[in-house]
Amino acid sequence: MNPNAYLQNTIAKEVRCSGVSLHSGKTVQMKIKPAPPNHGVKFVRTDLPSRPSIAARFNKVVDTSLATVIGEDGFIVSTIEHLMAALAALGIDNVSVEIDDYELPLMDGSAGPFVRLLKSAGLERQSALRQVFVVQEPVELQVGEKFVGVYPAPHFRITFTIEYNNCPLIGTQVIDRVITPEIFEQDIADARTFGFVQEVEYMKMYGLAKGASLDNVVVIDQDKILNESGLRFADEFVRHKLLDSVGDFSLIGLPIQGHVVAKRSGHAFNHAFLEAFFKRKGAWQTRTFEESDALWAEESLKQLAN
Repeated sequence: MNPNAYLQNTIAKEVRCSGVSLHSGKTVQMKIKPAPPNHGVKFVRTDLPSRPSIAARFNKVVDTSLATVIGEDGFIVSTIEHLMAALAALGIDNVSVEIDDYELPLMDGSAGPFVRLLKSAGLERQSALRQVFVVQEPVELQVGEKFVGVYPAPHFRITFTIEYNNCPLIGTQVIDRVITPEIFEQDIADARTFGFVQEVEYMKMYGLAKGASLDNVVVIDQDKILNESGLRFADEFVRHKLLDSVGDFSLIGLPIQGHVVAKRSGHAFNHAFLEAFFKRKGAWQTRTFEESDALWAEESLKQLAN
């Protein structure tokens, strides 16, 4: 493998976009800027006097009821999961994200526009080595029918199951993917967020989902899709859930080298799992990519010897 693959990445130049946010309905301006090694992903609120910033980490999450929201010192940044998924899947470690309101633009309801925006900026290799959480022992969390577990594996893989027993249009869907930039862009990034028409109407009654429309949400009315263009994938619903989980799991702060298995999970349960995972310090180690590759090569040789 090219030794540059083990190095941290940022983007080569600043890129910008604007769009309507899901809940406030406001048009938000966003800039994504290169950042130095070990900076991580940080969000900056340019609309506030002191331009406060906050790291995209699970211990900064303050709400998961309708989206993933981080907050600190009285300010928040909302609906970060789609951009975080794009950054994580493309292997971009260090950027500064500036927004002029509290909520990110929804774009078309998927991560596709963010993937294409980041790719237009180009990738810049940096001098610092990338670190990774290497899963050494299973970690599992189950509450009722919700489940997330992670198991040792030589790469980041997700198997996700959704079950909508009261909606035959969705039903049970399962997806299993190793998360690479190519697979994410081709199979996952363009899957859109979805909701039921009665849910969208209910939220709008209470001042939420002001920016929701058929341009950025797949809307379901009993046994039909209201969007004229239909679905982008036959199983677009589970693909979007996997997309969300890539963004949520990236808040652990480093890439995960392990196989995630999730069933009926969402933002709140993904976050609960990250808290449980981080506490199980004997179940994982942080290593450089070079060290993790060497570890798996050693384990493979042991298995062949046996």
